[in-house]
Amino acid sequence: MPATPHWNRLRQLALEEVEATLDELPAPLRAEACKLPITLERRPSAALIADGIAPDTLGLFNGPEYAEEEHVPLPPQIMLFLENLWDFAERDEEIFLDEVNTTLLHELGHYLGLGEDGLTDRGLE
Repeated sequence: MPATPHWNRLRQLALEEVEATLDELPAPLRAEACKLPITLERRPSAALIADGIAPDTLGLFNGPEYAEEEHVPLPPQIMLFLENLWDFAERDEEIFLDEVNTTLLHELGHYLGLGEDGLTDRGLE
């Protein structure tokens, strides 16, 4: 799918927010988080949906958790679904940036081994 001005704007906003979010992490955590590939997708692919990922998912951590990384051949990664985040934010840039931040921290939490309850307790639902 070709890039559009809308997509380019969402991508640029998200890249800036991802960088700012990573910069705010404590140094040891930032060092580990910066090793993770973070991909920006429009929406979950048909293959992800076929695997059970909801079409309106905002973000996804895929792969082994930090503590088990060495024992699994595929590296971990985080995917952010920008069109879904944009829809969730009701097309408001400020809310979109906040949701990119929250979703990235949520997925980083999964990487660190936190379950949904632990993330909710930290305000990252």
